[in-house]
Amino acid sequence: MDLETLLKNTSRSLYLSVQALPRAMRPAFSAAYLLCRYADTVADTSILPPERRLYWIERFPFLIENQPSQEINQLAHEISGGSDNPYEKILIGQLPACIQAFNQIPGEQKPFVLEVARAVCEGMKIDLQIFPHEKNAPIKAFQTEQDLSHYCRLMGGEPGKFWSQLIYHTSPINADKETFLELGQHIGDALQIVNILRDLPKDLQIGRCYFPTEDLQKYNLTPADLTCAQNSIRFEPIKQKWILWGLKKLQKGHSFFSLLPKAHPGQRAAVAWPVLWAADTLYKLWQEPDLLNAAKRVKISRGTIYLTLLLTPPLWFSNAAFSAWLQHKFNSFGLEKSVFSDEKI
Repeated sequence: MDLETLLKNTSRSLYLSVQALPRAMRPAFSAAYLLCRYADTVADTSILPPERRLYWIERFPFLIENQPSQEINQLAHEISGGSDNPYEKILIGQLPACIQAFNQIPGEQKPFVLEVARAVCEGMKIDLQIFPHEKNAPIKAFQTEQDLSHYCRLMGGEPGKFWSQLIYHTSPINADKETFLELGQHIGDALQIVNILRDLPKDLQIGRCYFPTEDLQKYNLTPADLTCAQNSIRFEPIKQKWILWGLKKLQKGHSFFSLLPKAHPGQRAAVAWPVLWAADTLYKLWQEPDLLNAAKRVKISRGTIYLTLLLTPPLWFSNAAFSAWLQHKFNSFGLEKSVFSDEKI
């Protein structure tokens, strides 16, 4: 299987964005995603004991950079058969091909890929070091909101920075680099909190509660209480707090998008789509009264995705059109504008 097909099968929505990117960005972005997805497969596989998974996650950035063939083959061998997902099964055998894809990207872009791989692996190390691995073990939670914010920065903000570095490197951006990268990090943070909120019941089933103990204690909740769907109403203030946190971060999409050159419409579309879909998902999460119910899966419909694609062309040349569209989604929450202030973001 070629890597483009592999990318399509492992993340269809991301594949749409990659196809819209300028050609100068596609190879590095595709290689980075597939390598990070491979690391995620290593971190989550049940075929290896936790200490061995931690070893390989700590080792993974070294494998990318130094490419010791014996170790690369050893890793692929050890996790072979460790996934029930048919596409992950294929991905497991493609580590040499993913590294070869990394070798073929321009040399000045390779540090960006290595940087994001290191950050994501740091996030995966947190998962492996903090949360339980035994079945039926007590659920563990982060202790503070700083713990969750830091985790979102590693798993979402740093990929957002990577995305922004590629754009800044390949496109004329009328802003200083630090400001532009910081905007991208905020958007990445928002995308990660969307994932955490959406996957809450599934994560609880494997002993992981990303919502901090200091939040839970304010409402007399424990991590174990979140496995009971009837406690959704008690969890509601915490859910709303972190949705608002994500909305504040996502609001940076206004400024980020306005800096993208209109001469690169595909790039603008590739940025607009995940921001708009994140806003849609946050709204569905906001409206869902039974978030702790494992039988429910909060996600936007294919119809919403296709409608976004259909309505994209005006965004190619109009910052105002994107800003109005995104603001309309924010307005649907019925919140005061003051909640979107940058204070404590």
